Amino acid sequence: MGAMTGPWTAHAGATLLGGTITLVEGSSFCLSSPSGDVLPGLPHGLIYRDTRFVSDLRLRINGRWPESLGALTLDPFSASFVLRDPPQPGLADSQLLITRHRYVGHGMREDIDVRNFAEAPRLCGIELNIDADFADVFAVKEGRVSTEGEIDYSYSERELAIYYQRGRFRRATRVSFSHRPTFDDRVVCWETFIPPRGSWQLCIEVTPVFDDKPVVSRYRCGQPIDRDTPGEQLAAWRRTTPRVETEHEPLQTVLRRSIDDLAALRLVDPNHPERTVVAAGAPWFMTLFGRDSIITSWMAMPIDRDLAVGTLQTLAELQGRDVDPLTEEQPGRILHEVRFSEGAQLALGGGNVYYGSVDATPLFSMLLGELARRGAPREVIDPLISAADRAMAWIDQYGDLDGDGYVEYLKMSERGLRNQGWKDSWDSTRFADGRLAQPPIALCEVQGYVYSALRARARLAAGAGDAATAGMYHGRAEDLKRRFNDDFWVDERGWLAMGLDAEKRQIDALVSNAGHCLWTGILDDAHAEVVAGHLLSDDLFTGWGIRTLAASMAGYNPISYHNGSVWPHDTAITVAGLMRYGYVDEALRVVEGLLAAGGFFAGRLPELFAGLSREEQPFTVSYPTSCSPQAWAAAAPLLVLRAILRLEPDAGEGVLHIAPALPAWLRNLRIDGIRVRDGLVSVEVSDHDQVTVTATPADFVVVHEPRPGNTPD
Repeated sequence: MGAMTGPWTAHAGATLLGGTITLVEGSSFCLSSPSGDVLPGLPHGLIYRDTRFVSDLRLRINGRWPESLGALTLDPFSASFVLRDPPQPGLADSQLLITRHRYVGHGMREDIDVRNFAEAPRLCGIELNIDADFADVFAVKEGRVSTEGEIDYSYSERELAIYYQRGRFRRATRVSFSHRPTFDDRVVCWETFIPPRGSWQLCIEVTPVFDDKPVVSRYRCGQPIDRDTPGEQLAAWRRTTPRVETEHEPLQTVLRRSIDDLAALRLVDPNHPERTVVAAGAPWFMTLFGRDSIITSWMAMPIDRDLAVGTLQTLAELQGRDVDPLTEEQPGRILHEVRFSEGAQLALGGGNVYYGSVDATPLFSMLLGELARRGAPREVIDPLISAADRAMAWIDQYGDLDGDGYVEYLKMSERGLRNQGWKDSWDSTRFADGRLAQPPIALCEVQGYVYSALRARARLAAGAGDAATAGMYHGRAEDLKRRFNDDFWVDERGWLAMGLDAEKRQIDALVSNAGHCLWTGILDDAHAEVVAGHLLSDDLFTGWGIRTLAASMAGYNPISYHNGSVWPHDTAITVAGLMRYGYVDEALRVVEGLLAAGGFFAGRLPELFAGLSREEQPFTVSYPTSCSPQAWAAAAPLLVLRAILRLEPDAGEGVLHIAPALPAWLRNLRIDGIRVRDGLVSVEVSDHDQVTVTATPADFVVVHEPRPGNTPD
């Protein structure tokens, strides 16, 4: 990705539920009310590269707020808003119709059309409240905006410019108009006669400015709107992804939405236009993440192997080289996230890459091993092995802080994240009695990722004919598994510890993290059976999904971020883990619940939702600032589909394992276009157990039984 000199571009975007219209294009997005107004004080605005460049955009007609009649997102980056002038007193109808057409792409363009349906001319006053606060994207999300820099305004014939500076951080918003306005502070005004049955048009163009360098907007006033490029990119994605056919409409809807949402979240590096990665989620995380992008790529592997390739290649280029306490960079470490805002630069000492993740590094090696197992060519795999070796070296040299054989995290500066696993909120890691655990902390699922990374590296070595290296890594994996089952099992409670704290005490809360340990295979069979029982208990399973924290634990809150909510990706990983150990009925119960939850979100599973019981609340309850679409939530149904098909290719062995375990409500299923090595495979399951596999690579053998252990390495 080079020097990260410019924003990435995305292939598509999305609309959020709950009355907020969200348009997405690459690193720019706009959130507004259904009227098109960007309302101050709400998480609205035009945000580009993590900074809000418009915080207020409200339209008035003749001194009054128009009434909203409807809004439609035409495609991911544009929408139309239809309004009317409120009727005059004593009249039922209005004679003025207002249409706002908005386009987002490295900035924003808005076309306003005011039509007069009266038989007489109409004097019309049009006003726009416009402002910018240049807030950090997370401050907007969390409602804690506090502008500390200096903001100045300048006015020219057809432009309002808003300037922001705090130290070396400089940004500006330029708003230009196709008609010359008058200015009343931050209110821009026009007055015009609209002829009978006539109309008046205005074009507004918003340009973000970085350090005195304006961004070139995709959509400019006076130029035709080009929908072809993003539209064709989405169509091409649909043509190349597998086609799923089933009579079960909820599953069909969820899978179709998942595939389109993953298209929405793809990013292209301008320095490598052939390379595609996946952003973590819209609207708040439209950037590359280590953990999120890796897990999403893993889940999406059956439909798009190239997503994993681009993610690994990009993360390898940005892999840590030096020791930097401010960014938490260390040699071999895989980044946590890429950011560009003022808040990020202050936190990162002027940088834009932050490395404070304990799990992205072992996950990197896991994903490379999975990519090889699914038949990616050697010319893709071999150049990444050195990055995997640097990642394995980080595990030994920097990840294991005290030499006890477990990977822990401890932030390197006050600006870093306190918790650096996937549950990275400040209060997510706690004991059963509610006390917060003190770092350094060795999380249970991270040891599972390390176990799987060791096995993946062993497989890569075996594939290259290096038996000695393969044996060494296999031996380390088995030693880790043995010690883990002794040290992380809480005998007095009969469940798996969330982790070990700074004093090596077991963090004894009952949590969903154990499902990840099923997925990676680090649990022995006896412990796996007990873990499966706890995961399906009323304490953790809501009927919709798996709670992050059991309802019986102190600190449980079903509407918190990580202390009792349900995360679809977390639940899907649990499904895969249950299937791996042969707990089919339990897995299918969870699958039914997750798909039922998707029905309350129009088929789009959000980042998370409330952990309320299905018995006490017969519908799902949203989490207010949940991303939707969110990458690993969008990919979760794909992992569920893979799990119930028990479809696992092994290119090294030349074997395609398939042993569907379809639930009673799913009688028929057909999938065309699953990539295995350099070919495409079709699978049809009818009447639950009749399986037909066609178009397998010539040197593959189809085995109608689960792959031993269903291992993900």
